[in-house]
Amino acid sequence: MTSQETLELRVVHSISEIPKADWDALLGPDDSPFVEHDWLDCLEESGCVGSSRSRTGSPAPLERAGLTRHASGWLASHFAVYRGDTLIAAAPAYLKGNSEGEFVFDWSWADLAQRLRAPYYPKLIVAVPFSPVTGERVLVADGEDRDGLTNMVARAAIDVAGKLGAHGAHVLFPKEKEASQWEAAGYMRRLGVQYHWHNAGYATWEDFLATFNSKRRHQIKRESSQAEKDGVLIETLPPERITPDMTDAMYDFYLSTVDKFSWGRRYLNRPFFELIASRFKRNLSWVVASKEAVPIAGAFNVQKGKRLYGRYWGGRVEMPFLHFNVCYYHGVRHAITHGLEAFEPGAGGEHKRPRGFVPTITHSAHWVENPRLSAIIDPFLENERAAILAFVQSGGEE
Repeated sequence: MTSQETLELRVVHSISEIPKADWDALLGPDDSPFVEHDWLDCLEESGCVGSSRSRTGSPAPLERAGLTRHASGWLASHFAVYRGDTLIAAAPAYLKGNSEGEFVFDWSWADLAQRLRAPYYPKLIVAVPFSPVTGERVLVADGEDRDGLTNMVARAAIDVAGKLGAHGAHVLFPKEKEASQWEAAGYMRRLGVQYHWHNAGYATWEDFLATFNSKRRHQIKRESSQAEKDGVLIETLPPERITPDMTDAMYDFYLSTVDKFSWGRRYLNRPFFELIASRFKRNLSWVVASKEAVPIAGAFNVQKGKRLYGRYWGGRVEMPFLHFNVCYYHGVRHAITHGLEAFEPGAGGEHKRPRGFVPTITHSAHWVENPRLSAIIDPFLENERAAILAFVQSGGEE
């Protein structure tokens, strides 16, 4: 990489300000589908996150009032690094007035800040909205100095946070190496746990079942056969079957879950589902369960390369083990059949472990402006890291 004096870091308030071809040229085959231009653009165009795309003049996201007006609390503030007119690195980033939709929970930090009479919001987040999926957060063009550019963005984020009136900068779900680079730039490192399925070279479903003891194997066989006994057909839709009617059904399934639980939030709207179904079919791997040809449940899965990602699920009826079959067992069967390396079914859920999903470490890194608050959080994170490492090393056994 040429000296940093030749580079320019810009903050743009809509992904549409960066041409799709330029942004996606930074992506490698193993990068998450959720950092693709289309995914981020659909979030903004549908209004699920805020941007300045429909405004003129000085971008409204910088107004403190804008943070309260936008319910999701995500206002686009993307990083773009240029050498001349060439985009060589970028990072999806947002100014936030709350901690909704992040899946790296810091509500207690905000409460502590309030007790210390220290401001915590707004904060700057380098992340993908509503998607707790590990991946590169600083996207770097081939042939460029990835380490140097990541370090540049990590350090610049603190400066940008100050200029935007934010009181912290946080990177969520980076890969382990990138998290270490943010830590070296002055951020506090945090670990989390998700449950992922990894393909150990299974040729068949039976190969997978053979890895369990007889009791657990019997349980999985009983659960996974229930759908067929109930006359339910579960299938992954090919692109040509992702029709407007099916898009409506998938949106209704999504609402059925987020409206059912007290923690549920309608982060996504119908226009987002419609845009994704139109622009992102290449990566959609929607699962639909039908009874007598009528869709009764579904899972919003996304596939790219050798990985399958589970995002949202819902159903119109309550049936035994329907959730497990739609969200887990069908995904594992799909991964085995198509030779995928991993299946990430989403955040949380210790119930996944006895069904073949293993505890997997996730990463984040955090800088908070107030030194008193930072001095309290830092030792907490040290203890938390030790506990999580011990938990994962034990295979998830308490």
